[in-house]
Amino acid sequence: MAERQQIFPSSVIAVRLHPGEELTEGIIAAVKNANVKSAWIQTCVGSLKSARLRLANATAGNKNEIRVFDERMEILSLVGTIDAGGSGKHMHISLGNKDGQVYGGHVMSDCIVFTTAEIVLGVSHSMEFSREMDITTGFHELCIKKATSEK
Repeated sequence: MAERQQIFPSSVIAVRLHPGEELTEGIIAAVKNANVKSAWIQTCVGSLKSARLRLANATAGNKNEIRVFDERMEILSLVGTIDAGGSGKHMHISLGNKDGQVYGGHVMSDCIVFTTAEIVLGVSHSMEFSREMDITTGFHELCIKKATSEK
């Protein structure tokens, strides 16, 4: 069942992560520093020297394969949502290696920046993201509501 569509005002923040920084920690820190109720990744370019991804086919009973990459890879795409204050996240990434092979999956952790990660986040004080258990999927899924207090 689809969430009811609502329109909320938004703005953007941009952040650059430097070599050695962890991608998800940097994004969550930017969201916390902005003190917003919700955020989403609009674009990201850069490179990683390592990454830990969960591959497709995960279910509540089978969390599926985790793949660790310890090689320099270009960030081809990064999408996702971040809850109020950075308390929760759901991010997917596509990475390309030196041979042009592309890998993608659910971002877990240990995504260490190689040269840079240039990230533009959409943010809102008017809507609030949270995560609640969805019994149909077995995962904590995105819930969207009007924020109780705007900044």
